[in-house]
Amino acid sequence: MTFSGYLRVGQARYRERFGLSFEDVTVGMTIQHRPGVDFSQQDNRDEALDTINNAQLHYDTNYGTKTAWGKPLGVSTLTVQRLIGMSSRSWYRRRRILGIGSISMTKPVFGDDTLYATSTVTDVLDGGDPDVGEVALTIVGTSQRSETVSEIHIRIELYREGRHPEDEPGAEPVDEARFALHHPGDGGALVEQTGLFFEDLVTGETFVHWPGKTLGADESRLHAIRNLEINPRWSDDAYLNKHPQIEAAVWEPLIIGTVTALTTRTMGRVMANLGWTDVELPRPVRPGETLYAESTIGDLRVSHSHPTLGIAEVETRAHVATGELVCRYQRALFVYRRGEGPYTAAGY
Repeated sequence: MTFSGYLRVGQARYRERFGLSFEDVTVGMTIQHRPGVDFSQQDNRDEALDTINNAQLHYDTNYGTKTAWGKPLGVSTLTVQRLIGMSSRSWYRRRRILGIGSISMTKPVFGDDTLYATSTVTDVLDGGDPDVGEVALTIVGTSQRSETVSEIHIRIELYREGRHPEDEPGAEPVDEARFALHHPGDGGALVEQTGLFFEDLVTGETFVHWPGKTLGADESRLHAIRNLEINPRWSDDAYLNKHPQIEAAVWEPLIIGTVTALTTRTMGRVMANLGWTDVELPRPVRPGETLYAESTIGDLRVSHSHPTLGIAEVETRAHVATGELVCRYQRALFVYRRGEGPYTAAGY
């Protein structure tokens, strides 16, 4: 059983596609979601304080050392958020969550743990809605120690084929092994893919990365000040009000970082970036604009010094919703060759 992670949207042009349609789902289907996500004490502290959580067990280390746990305990609702979010690559096409029957926290989660999620379909109901059907799931969260830390019983509405807002008439899923959304795992489970191997890349092909990302003024300000940027344009609203000729804009390094991050759903088997060249920023990105990226594969060659890797030259371009180009660069990447890399050992 295979599902495509790409749509053909032109000659040698593919758009990333995520999620299963209602017609794809059967009772007993199990999906191992990848990647996993680290759970840090900083995440834990931020979640507790941002939500005004007065349980000091989560952020007072001195107090935590006096408890049975011996250290701060993870916020349970943050674990739940992570597990539901981590499952979204396969359940991307859900319209909404209908309800959660139960949430069990079976083992503690602490800072420096890594969370993994696995979904099993427990029921499928057709219902009468022409746009969606209902799917019942059990989402199990495990740690890097393979301990079950949480179990969530959840019901979602899943769009039918052709009914999702992103479905494009004439854009068909590409039935090629390299573009599979999952690969077979143990016991018949489906394991989500994490990008293309070096051998999957073809010179001249273009990948439209999806979805885009909206950049706001607060996000730009936060990234600038966390990286010691002292220019007041990025952090001082009074300065901008005093100098109206200076346009509010997103900090340029954040633009480059965001565009690069958007490529990682296809360029997910990269061992390292070797460098960027010819970076162009044709116009400022304004707060509130959304970036959409696409990449065209250039020269490809096997690395002589690292035979488990290939070197891919890639051009990436980013546009805003109007179609205006706001970023373009060339990049060289080390990409794992098929069968190489840490994937099997890491449970990928």
